[in-house]
Amino acid sequence: MVTWNNLNTLASFQALSETERVDLVSAMTGENGAERVKNYSIPMAAGLVYNYAAKQVDEKVLDALVKLAEEAQLGEKFTALYNGEVINTGEKRLVLHHMTRGQLGEAVEADGVDKRAFYVEQQERIAEFANKVHNGEITNAAGEKFTTVVQIGIGGSDLGPRAMYLALENWAKKNDTFKMEAKFISNVDPDDAAAVLNSIDVAHSIFVLVSKSGTTLETLTNESFVKDALKNAGLDASRHMIAVTSETSPLAKSDDYLAAFFMDDYIGGRYSSTSAVGGAVLSLAFGPEVFAAFLKGAAEEDKLSLNQDVLQNPAMLDALIGVYERNVLGYPSTAILPYSQALSRFPAHLQQLDMESNGKSVNRFGEPVDYPTGPVIFGEPGTNGQHSFYQLLHQGTDIVPLQFIGFKNSQIGTDVVIQDSTSQQKLCANVAAQIVAFACGKADENKNKNFEGGRPSSIIIGEALTPEALGALLAHFENKVMFQGFVWNVNSFDQEGVQLGKVLAKRVLAHETDGALKVFSDLLNI
Repeated sequence: MVTWNNLNTLASFQALSETERVDLVSAMTGENGAERVKNYSIPMAAGLVYNYAAKQVDEKVLDALVKLAEEAQLGEKFTALYNGEVINTGEKRLVLHHMTRGQLGEAVEADGVDKRAFYVEQQERIAEFANKVHNGEITNAAGEKFTTVVQIGIGGSDLGPRAMYLALENWAKKNDTFKMEAKFISNVDPDDAAAVLNSIDVAHSIFVLVSKSGTTLETLTNESFVKDALKNAGLDASRHMIAVTSETSPLAKSDDYLAAFFMDDYIGGRYSSTSAVGGAVLSLAFGPEVFAAFLKGAAEEDKLSLNQDVLQNPAMLDALIGVYERNVLGYPSTAILPYSQALSRFPAHLQQLDMESNGKSVNRFGEPVDYPTGPVIFGEPGTNGQHSFYQLLHQGTDIVPLQFIGFKNSQIGTDVVIQDSTSQQKLCANVAAQIVAFACGKADENKNKNFEGGRPSSIIIGEALTPEALGALLAHFENKVMFQGFVWNVNSFDQEGVQLGKVLAKRVLAHETDGALKVFSDLLNI
């Protein structure tokens, strides 16, 4: 039987707190470091590897983490989730994003529907639609092919799909699967929509409106912006727009759209990249086969999260080490550092995934917790970040755990040899050097040049960033966040923190304000 308890009530957490701290400088120096790099490694899906040699763990800490996983029933809770129990207690909903890429356990029926069959049906409908667009069966009013797809959405309807598109854009061009350029409109700032519309040929563009409820203020505002641009160009907006929404939303059966593809309340926005939310834009941009490969990588990684052996379950171990860093070592943030320009927006997606999921101060039952939960997440691609915020990471007063991502080969394959090495080799040399520099430091009598080291990191290494590898990366971090929520006993699947500002904004627009809200409204000329 699954039980839900606060972290600080678990005997295994007390034991973890009492384990001897690891001297990372000593552990990672010389042959000790070489052995750790060889041994502290777990295979992931799609040829990826999770290496945690430069984390502040040893056999005693790992043993304590295994016991914590057992007492916190992480495996059982994951099983309950994918078998359709109501894990989202805040909204009293199932959590089914894993089913968009495969069935891990029993069949799940909700609202009288087999949910796996429902998600597959939507994928098949999207694939059929995308193929018709690509082969010219679905065209604009002049019978001409669409060349651009524009996604209109915000939050999880933008961050994940945008990050995935950018991650695969150059891969698709290199591998002759690039079908349509994709653009994204998210911010209600009119400059966002205007800039995108000014950069495209609207007559040859198809727009994907993404709103589960069909009532998202920013998204509907931007839809009106787009419809106005289409009207001004003498175009029928209904020939240029599709909707991704729920079956019960006002968008579902509207004549304003060429087609509607469905999502449901059991998939949160930040977990929706493998649903129709990501499926429509990615299938149009790259073809359904590429999206299917992306799903395959995610499904393979999900299967690894079933492993009851923590030391063979990369997402679970990554999660537990993160809990140790947050709740025992006291580190308040984590940096995501992909050494791949294609992953330029991946940290922004993970920022939402993690902070919206586990940025909670009450447990699953609405009771305050008296221990830290989700960390602050930030990051940028290397090597750019090295010339930006790495100074603080190396020598600042806070220790920030680091999660590197690196690939042996580039996506495009175009390179140049300068000073006896290629650009890709230089990129990889930098990430290897940073891991060791953070861990081991460098003693110097000049304190300005002294590096204390002891700064922990992990790295996920792959051969190249392919659709399968991207899917595996995405699933790894989704499952990591989920496991951490289980340990902290919080609900990782609602986001009440985004609601209050929306409510007050509506009051401002209705001129129903007083006090500070009225003064700020006046200052902003609303």
